[in-house]
Amino acid sequence: MSMNSRERSNERKQEFYTNSWIRVKKVYTEEDLPGFDRKTKLGDPGAYPFVRGIHENMYRGRIWTMRMFSGFGTPEETNQRYKFLLKEGETGLSVAFDLPTLYGYDSDHPLSAGEVGKCGVAISSLDDMKRLFSGIPLDKVTTSMTINAPAAVIWGMYLVTGESSGVKMECLGGTIQNDILKEYQAQKEWIFPPEHHLRLIIDTIEFATKHVPRWNPISISGYHIREAGSTAVQELAFTLANGKTYVQLAIERGLNVDDFAPRLSFFFNSHNNFFEEIAKMRAARRIWARTMKEEFGAKNPRSWWLRFHTQTAGCSLTAQQPENNIVRTTIQALAAVLGGTQSLHTNSMDEAWALPSEKAVRIALRTQQIIAYESGVTDTVDPLGGSYYVEWLTDTMEEECMKYFDRIEEIGGVVKGIETGFFQREIAEAAYRYQKEIERKERIIVGVNEYAIDEKIEIPILKVREEVRKRQIQNLKKTRKERNNMKVRDTLDALRKDCEREGVNLMPSILNAVRARATLGEICDVMRGVFGEYRESVMF
Repeated sequence: MSMNSRERSNERKQEFYTNSWIRVKKVYTEEDLPGFDRKTKLGDPGAYPFVRGIHENMYRGRIWTMRMFSGFGTPEETNQRYKFLLKEGETGLSVAFDLPTLYGYDSDHPLSAGEVGKCGVAISSLDDMKRLFSGIPLDKVTTSMTINAPAAVIWGMYLVTGESSGVKMECLGGTIQNDILKEYQAQKEWIFPPEHHLRLIIDTIEFATKHVPRWNPISISGYHIREAGSTAVQELAFTLANGKTYVQLAIERGLNVDDFAPRLSFFFNSHNNFFEEIAKMRAARRIWARTMKEEFGAKNPRSWWLRFHTQTAGCSLTAQQPENNIVRTTIQALAAVLGGTQSLHTNSMDEAWALPSEKAVRIALRTQQIIAYESGVTDTVDPLGGSYYVEWLTDTMEEECMKYFDRIEEIGGVVKGIETGFFQREIAEAAYRYQKEIERKERIIVGVNEYAIDEKIEIPILKVREEVRKRQIQNLKKTRKERNNMKVRDTLDALRKDCEREGVNLMPSILNAVRARATLGEICDVMRGVFGEYRESVMF
């Protein structure tokens, strides 16, 4: 009788491996931690090197921010979803933008056809941003915006929306992702060549440091690196290498590291291998603390903190047996909490099919709430700390990360690695290897390559209607008709001149254009005209 897939998988796994192909032994003891010094390697919660968490009391003092990533259709429709989630217990907003917005195009641009409002909310103007947050007190809720290439412009729209509602910049709290390096490495949503995007990012960091002190001007993201197929080690190493690049550029701009470093934030994926994800997050804090203290000479302990948001793994969700995704998300969310996250988004069971329905997103939010208030894992800080396996795996993740740091330095740094395709190849090869393991049934995906069933999927599909683009175009026409177009031209001309001048922070001229009601596409087109557009080299 032939072997079934479970027997083949068990036969292969006489030796067990994590998702990063780190070999795992049967059992771990103190002998696996030679020379382990509790003070230097582990420390206490809230104390350097912060392996056990950046706060002394962690969730005993305050539960993580429950921040559900949401956006679809028109600003009005997304506004209703935000109000629904806040009513259901969400504690922070997180904005998903559609593809045209992510690429800096207005909804009426020819390239926007077929994509307006489909995978996020359509935002083309200050008027759209005001509709998106209508009736939501921006001084009482923090907002995270997953936007990268046109981040400075979208952030400008949010800041002016706050002004219009009587909330001063210094009172606004939140995050823009604003991490372009991982776009070149993994997600591919860029506009300009790297040097110009990097200038804009440092502009936002400098402006936030001086004028918006409660804002995180960048969320250095490993999430999309992992979604593209990287291993956990690659996600850890590439993300922190990108972070180091931003810090170095900000210092070269003339900023004091302790003035801006406390507002840097990170964003990690939480995937299926429970202990590996926990170890990744613990290792990330230790590596970053030492990097900031020893490499960059930061003196403020808050500059040593690695504060991060986590999202459960979208790429792990399956269209087959979608209810199984509730279980996957629960495991991943629990790993994020035990790893010490500051905020969390839990994916909905139907996301492999469509945008989340209200029922599905409520279940995803309830998953966080049950972990927070019923599981008991928040009763003590870092409950897995001191586990032989967890500490060995944390050390191993750090060691493998440092090997990548050495390789990145050898090839000339992160930007050089992007230009030569180093990161892209590493991620592609990891994704290929993972997929081949699934196809050979060496890696079991429940409901996909094992335990599959014939079923009729009955999931309500949230569809974005074609009328959304028509409505957005009508709103844009109304905006262009009502505004002072001479003032728009003047502010765009001023922005163009500032783009042509080195050393000028572009945020003030971007804000002036936004206040004049220039659109996202108009502002980005000015910068396209000066900076050009990036074309990735073909790589094999």
